[in-house]
Amino acid sequence: MRFELESGKTKCIAEDIKANAMTVGKYVIINPNEGYPLPDSHKIVARVSSPKGNSYHLGEQVESGTFTFTAAEGGDYTTCFWAKRNTPPVKMTIDFDWKSGVAAKDWSNVAKKGQVETMEIELKKLYDTVTAIHEEMFYLRGREEEMQQLNKETNSNMATLGLFSLLLCLSVAGLQIWHLKTFFERKKLL
Repeated sequence: MRFELESGKTKCIAEDIKANAMTVGKYVIINPNEGYPLPDSHKIVARVSSPKGNSYHLGEQVESGTFTFTAAEGGDYTTCFWAKRNTPPVKMTIDFDWKSGVAAKDWSNVAKKGQVETMEIELKKLYDTVTAIHEEMFYLRGREEEMQQLNKETNSNMATLGLFSLLLCLSVAGLQIWHLKTFFERKKLL
């Protein structure tokens, strides 16, 4: 993914990562003047943090960087990029690649290390993909149960509120009739 970042601004990107999933990220500032060194104004601060605020990576005044970690908890992990304020303002283009789960594994190294056949590598990829899908299905089932429970609670609350509103309206109507009746009796119109 490529995006632009103005000096003095912040850009944050979130990724929903499951617990115990491996994550790999790489970012680099694209040089606006190819063939020349990157200007000093093209430096950023990059920080990766967990849903609970734990910092997994911090790069200060860097042109590029990488991070790798295994998620301790599930949730939205956030990567924020800050650019210091420059005069005149500068726009930087950042190339950012963030992979997690099965996509984060380096399959070429697996093939080199184990000297395994191509089919075995493909089978390992497929096995990891199936395992990830299986875990995702259990996760989605759990979320579905939570949503169904929330839906039932909301329906129950709405029914109670509706019944309460009806009783309140009937009570107010009864009080109005009683008040009008006593008013007209006092005025001797009834």
